[in-house]
Amino acid sequence: MSAIHADGDGAVSTSASIAWKRRTRVRVLNWYPLGTKEGTAMALPLSVHADGDGCDRNDVYAAACPCRDMLDLLANKWSALAIGALEEGPLRFGELKRTLEGVSPKVLSATLKRLEDAELLTRKVYAEVPLRVEYTLTPLGAGAAAPLAHLRNWVNENVTRH
Repeated sequence: MSAIHADGDGAVSTSASIAWKRRTRVRVLNWYPLGTKEGTAMALPLSVHADGDGCDRNDVYAAACPCRDMLDLLANKWSALAIGALEEGPLRFGELKRTLEGVSPKVLSATLKRLEDAELLTRKVYAEVPLRVEYTLTPLGAGAAAPLAHLRNWVNENVTRH
């Protein structure tokens, strides 16, 4: 697993884990928001860089397949709910926060950044006072919304309250 380290001067250093598959070295960089002691946070995109052939067959069961990053993102509770909320059309951050009851602003912001980095949604900033930002699903995000809607419907119908 990769780690991101920030010192007090704002310098950033990284370390990446090395995975081996079929004698091919694959450097996996899973970067995610981290807070430092100073309270700052960084959000860096998820990516997989293969040195050699890596996974070229789009097999989520293969250890080095970049599909796993997308699966991890879509399987995240807040990602699935944010995509579902955006199915009806563009929403602002505050509207998303009210729709997704229980999500903190920090987690929602990180989730939206990851979805934007994965090209599942777009963030449009309007030059107004006060600043207005809207989030909209991309065609790729709309394609992911359909199976996620089936999953949400299944959960609503089959999970009982305890």
